[in-house]
Amino acid sequence: MYPYHNKIKQRIKNGELTGFEVVERYKAISPCLLLYFKTEPIVRPIREHRFAEYRLILSELGLDFDAK
Repeated sequence: MYPYHNKIKQRIKNGELTGFEVVERYKAISPCLLLYFKTEPIVRPIREHRFAEYRLILSELGLDFDAK
C-alpha cells in the first residue's frame, strides 16, 4: 500500500507546501482539500474525513484552514 498521507506529511515538514484551498469538487472528491507543492506531484487532494488532521498540521504552520 502506498503511504499517501505519510509522504504528504513529510513533504510538508520539508517545507515543500506552497498553498492550499478547499474546493467544492475535485474530480470525484467532494468536498476536497487541495494541497499545492513546489515539486511533482504539485497537487495532492485530501478527502473530507482527513480534514481535521490537516487542519491541525496547517495550524501548526500558522496557516488558517478555516479562512480559505
